Amino acid sequence: MTETAKINYVNIGLMIFSALAAFMMPFEVFLMAYAILGPLHYLTEISWLHDRNYFVKGKRDVLILILVAFVMLLSLLDSKFELHLGVDFIFSYRAMFTAFFSALVFVLVKNEWLKWLGVLMVWALSFATTKLYLFLLVFLPTLVHVFLFTAIFVLYGALKSKSISGAISFFVMVLIPVLLFYVAPGKIMIPMTQYGQSAYESFISLNKFTLATFFDYKFESPGGSSAADLNNMFHSTIGVAVQRFIAYAYTYHYLNWFSKTNIIRWHQIPKIRITFILAAWAVSIALYLYNYQLGFEWLFLLSFLHVLLEFPLNFVSMIGIGTEVKTLFTKGKLAAS
Repeated sequence: MTETAKINYVNIGLMIFSALAAFMMPFEVFLMAYAILGPLHYLTEISWLHDRNYFVKGKRDVLILILVAFVMLLSLLDSKFELHLGVDFIFSYRAMFTAFFSALVFVLVKNEWLKWLGVLMVWALSFATTKLYLFLLVFLPTLVHVFLFTAIFVLYGALKSKSISGAISFFVMVLIPVLLFYVAPGKIMIPMTQYGQSAYESFISLNKFTLATFFDYKFESPGGSSAADLNNMFHSTIGVAVQRFIAYAYTYHYLNWFSKTNIIRWHQIPKIRITFILAAWAVSIALYLYNYQLGFEWLFLLSFLHVLLEFPLNFVSMIGIGTEVKTLFTKGKLAAS
């Protein structure tokens, strides 16, 4: 068995583990994965992306992605602490629109003049419509990032290595959500703790938008803030199913990154950098232990930054899938591994 096949089968095991943990304790498993595995993932991935120039053509291309991350941080501060910085919904939307589609320009265009002309055109297009706001501001930095883009990476790896084990891992990854929603829906196996419900308040908007968008859920009060709405999100069959998917997606997203250390070699960095990463990780966990909401707010920039800095890689992977599929149909079938 090849090293790639071993890692693929390990990942299948991690998918099953993530699904079972999410099935048993969906809220607490998510909170633990986000607080413990999340910060180490952000720090190590940003380090890894930096050493590969973020998969863009120019040295300064990434600056616009960093700028947008700070804009989104200001938006959070404005809404949380009423600083009245003027970072409103429309401004945040246009910033995210520009960052996401500019990343494609950075991947494809090397000429500086053409590149920044492309960015200017993307920014102009952001004024044309706000219909993408749910995708860009709610789902792109959350479920699209942790599930869809991770599935794209898994599929790209399977196609690139011509691996049957990789294809199986992709199939298992996308099958598990179907099982969580339709085969074994129901109440939480282990009762939710009061701490879990309190700590999860920072993330409850994701559940609200998911239920309203994909399941046509009708809230009893504006914004879904009534006691009945919250009770349904935390305890109803569909509310629990949504949370099981969220917990599964996030937990496996983090475990997938660490399982492939020997392939992507994110750990091969200077000792001073790994020391800084470990120290920052320890501080992050301490913040979450002290006060979960405080940890979330302090680490929001790091979390959002790693999402934006990955945009170019997301496009590289999607382009790579297209290339590999074309090659697959012209040169042969997947090789067993």
